[in-house]
Amino acid sequence: MPAVPSVGGRHELGQNFLVDPAVITTICAAVRATTGPIVELGPGDGALTVPLSRSGREITAVELDPRRARRLAARTGANVTVVTGDLLRHRFPRERHTVVGNIPFHLTTATLRRLLNQSTWDTAVLLVQWEVARRRAGIGGATQLTAAWWPWYEFAVLTRVPARAFRPVPGVDGGVLTVRRRPSPLVAECRPYQDLVREVFTGRGHGLAGILPRTGRLGRRRANAWLAANGLGPATLPRALTAAQWASLWELVGEAQ
Repeated sequence: MPAVPSVGGRHELGQNFLVDPAVITTICAAVRATTGPIVELGPGDGALTVPLSRSGREITAVELDPRRARRLAARTGANVTVVTGDLLRHRFPRERHTVVGNIPFHLTTATLRRLLNQSTWDTAVLLVQWEVARRRAGIGGATQLTAAWWPWYEFAVLTRVPARAFRPVPGVDGGVLTVRRRPSPLVAECRPYQDLVREVFTGRGHGLAGILPRTGRLGRRRANAWLAANGLGPATLPRALTAAQWASLWELVGEAQ
């Protein structure tokens, strides 16, 4: 069944529907490279649902708008289950699965926080606001959220999506963000590690040489030695660290306790 482009979504639901065939093809190709059932968040009129359904894989599409949910259910086959519900409250399946979605821009961070706390999906292919996609992937500096989850997930930007690819046209571009669960985490302890990330990002000081000792976890000499060993200057900011450097810092802190 051919996908029918939407003429526009409801403003109060943050609906900006994807209508660019090339972008749809790119996202679907990324999803087809995965295995298992698919959970789609915010399918709208099925721009992604319909082409993905042709693979025969089981799809659960979670749509907040009841009218669009009913229309989509009528246009898709038996392998697609359309659920009328809130993507932030949907209960994810216990079996391994893939997540895909054109996420309302104002819900991007909330959606990511919820997804990252789920343990049963392996890959997420998400269309989000361009600047958010860049920050989550650590381009130009990582955010606290990215650093907090980097030992468990790999974040990457697949492509930039121009605003004209949506209807209605939003005020900013989008970006396709891929999130893949690491086969082997870089850090074993989740909450204690994330406490360290929070302390470092919110700590006082001019660069990590000043911030790290003030956390009370490292002496100034060990902090400076670690920075030098990693080729980092004393004024380096937390957002400049890589996933491997965060894991190394956590290991060093553990040794110092």
